[in-house]
Amino acid sequence: MSRYIPNTRHQQGEMLKELGMGSPEQLFESIPEEARLKKPLDLPKALSEPELVKHMQEIAGKNANLDEYTCFLGAGAYDHYIPSVVGHVLSRQEFYTSYTPYQPEISQGTLQAIFEYQTMICQLTGMDVANASMYDGATALTEAAVMACQAVKRNEVLVASSVHPESRTVLKTYSRFNGCDVKEIGYSDGRVDLEELESKISGRTAAVIVQNPNFFGIIENLSEIAALAHKYGALFIVSADPISLAVLKSPGEAGADIAVGEGQPLGNPLNFGGPYLGFFAAKKELLRRMPGRIAGETIDAEGRRGFVLTMQTREQHIRREKATSNICSNQALNALAATVYLTVMGKQGLKEVADLCLQKSHYAYEKLTATGKFQPVFSAPFFKEFVVRAKEPVSDLNRRLLGSKIIGGLEIEKFYPEIQNGWLVAVTEKRTREEIDQLAGKAVGV
Repeated sequence: MSRYIPNTRHQQGEMLKELGMGSPEQLFESIPEEARLKKPLDLPKALSEPELVKHMQEIAGKNANLDEYTCFLGAGAYDHYIPSVVGHVLSRQEFYTSYTPYQPEISQGTLQAIFEYQTMICQLTGMDVANASMYDGATALTEAAVMACQAVKRNEVLVASSVHPESRTVLKTYSRFNGCDVKEIGYSDGRVDLEELESKISGRTAAVIVQNPNFFGIIENLSEIAALAHKYGALFIVSADPISLAVLKSPGEAGADIAVGEGQPLGNPLNFGGPYLGFFAAKKELLRRMPGRIAGETIDAEGRRGFVLTMQTREQHIRREKATSNICSNQALNALAATVYLTVMGKQGLKEVADLCLQKSHYAYEKLTATGKFQPVFSAPFFKEFVVRAKEPVSDLNRRLLGSKIIGGLEIEKFYPEIQNGWLVAVTEKRTREEIDQLAGKAVGV
């Protein structure tokens, strides 16, 4: 929002004249007279600009921000390092102010950025095709379930209860209106319960959905789940942490048909919850059923390389009832951030980030459990998050840590009542040994 409005009274008058109006009040004639405020707002006396700036800074200072606090909270949004070049490219006018690249003649830069993003997502996930991004990880997962039902002409979806609770909620909301029958599969030692999955899967199942690493941070055995899904003719959908794909077997290598996930860790700040982006990739056989935008590479009449939007099966371009999805936009600026991040990090840089997350999270796990105040909840391998059981209510623990400028882990009992006093802790490459040691010390009251 601009702190300075440059329009003069004369310019405002010219705008009103162009609209055929004599006063700004005429802009609101559609609002019934009885609904309009007839008296001045009860506001305090106006402040000068320096006074207002100071006042707003005092209000903002009440928030805990990551410039001053150490963060061990993850659960789907992570405090990763973002190279300064990401913000530099994003703030360029041609990207920052652009919207829809409908006219390829004047949108080659934006279209190429989308194409490069798609290419990198395919390389990360081991998939053949990717779209230009979805709204977030939850909508990407849900759209994948809908696409699977359409592709195999079945309506039963089996989703692991170890998938992010908010993603499962979005999936269930969608299912109320598209005919999908969503059923959950429990977990055993933090992983998908394969015996329960085998007992519930059938020829009616359209898709099996898992998250890897899952909500508990645990690494799933994807190959076994893929084999079971394909045995019954169902599609296998994996929601993945993109950082983990630098060191773990990709969904494509593990037998997945569709790979989705939250792209926030790729160069996007936490931003109090958004905007984020959902990545969406699939095997080539599903290309024409994919939701959202897809940028393609072509050549023009003179043989020069160029880019266009292609395979447009969105409701804006075809009959609504034949559309693959009603999501007709994408998170282009966030996807650009992911593209720049992946470009500057490169394969080796991304692998180093993943390795640091892995090593530091295990160091934190060992430090916390060694205190005797925290007990392991699961024994399965994890990536950068883990669950431990505290000997006190997690709300009290986090409140005490906040007093030391530490943002603690998630109170997982809110989503999984059976894990009483469960604490989901995330450790990214940004966390130092000193910060982890401080976490362990303050967590036990030292």
